[in-house]
Amino acid sequence: MAEQKTLTRAEIVAVTRAWIGTPYHHQASLKRVGADCLGLVRGVWRELYGRDAETPPAYSPDWAQASKRETLLAAARRHLKPVAVLDEMEAGDVLIFRFRADLPAKHTGILVSPSAMVHAAEGGPAAEVPLTPWWRRRIAGVFRFPGIEGDGLLDAQQLQTCLPIQSQSCVSLDNRGRYAI
Repeated sequence: MAEQKTLTRAEIVAVTRAWIGTPYHHQASLKRVGADCLGLVRGVWRELYGRDAETPPAYSPDWAQASKRETLLAAARRHLKPVAVLDEMEAGDVLIFRFRADLPAKHTGILVSPSAMVHAAEGGPAAEVPLTPWWRRRIAGVFRFPGIEGDGLLDAQQLQTCLPIQSQSCVSLDNRGRYAI
């Protein structure tokens, strides 16, 4: 888990947009040199927190189909805060997509406005694109970087600590179905 650092959504969006134009390169995570969708999120994390959250193992372009495991969602749950309600997603949140209902989620982007995201996709550079109904239907998860100013959502470490013992003092659901401290 990242050190507790206070971030603003504007900071996350600015760091994310600085990756626009980075060429697509499978497994890479270097701004202006190359990145895939995971590399974009890893690179933004690295700029925000000063280090990588973790180093993923080597993966092939068809890793999700081959493994049939929810590897991307599991990694997001280890390092980011889950947003329980899609209507609660905000600029700076990480979006994870599932292209087919019978396959694991395998694509990610970062929301930069209520109607746009930045992502890296094979065949072009990282780009800001509209979050169209086509994309919205494929959202498999929404996650928040830890330490966003004014955010009361629990991070993964807090969830692991509190939920197994069902402590009423540290976890509750707010009126919008989000976990809150």
